[in-house]
Amino acid sequence: MAYIRALLMQRTFLIWLLIINIVGTIYGYIWYGPQLSETPPKFLLFVPDSPTASLFFVLVLLAFLLRTNWPLFEALAMVTLFKYGIWAVVMNLLVLFVTGTLGWAGWMLVASHGAMAVQGLLYAPHYRIRPVHLAIAAIWTLHNDVIDYVFGMMPQYRMLNEYIPQIGYFTFWLSIASIAVTYLFAVRHR
Repeated sequence: MAYIRALLMQRTFLIWLLIINIVGTIYGYIWYGPQLSETPPKFLLFVPDSPTASLFFVLVLLAFLLRTNWPLFEALAMVTLFKYGIWAVVMNLLVLFVTGTLGWAGWMLVASHGAMAVQGLLYAPHYRIRPVHLAIAAIWTLHNDVIDYVFGMMPQYRMLNEYIPQIGYFTFWLSIASIAVTYLFAVRHR
């Protein structure tokens, strides 16, 4: 375990992970392009969930490369990477269940978002999150749920439209679980 922790903080490894996350973040914002073009300006900040989560992690990686910590971004990254990583995996598997098929893009989303959730957890021992940082991340995340499911700005999975109330309910509890996981792994023992 000590070897893995050391590997995670090696400069070369951090640079490669940074590059991968920058590319993924850019791709994510491009993927949201059609939805963002229809989004009212006041909601723009809250619509591209996954790329914003990976953007938070890009900032965390930059801080690590600068040999420092940015705890607010660590809290935002861990909560949102876990939440949207798990959420996208579940939604794509739900698409598979409902339609009986999942194309290459769906499987790519399952793999990439599963990796998002894992990377947020792997770096937990290196975070310096305090309760105030987690509280801000919790407000951001729960506010985002309201924007998505009260104001209808959630990601567009048209084949799942009949399940929106259930997805909204699941998403709320996934947010609570993500906040709890962050507390347990990155705050409580500090």
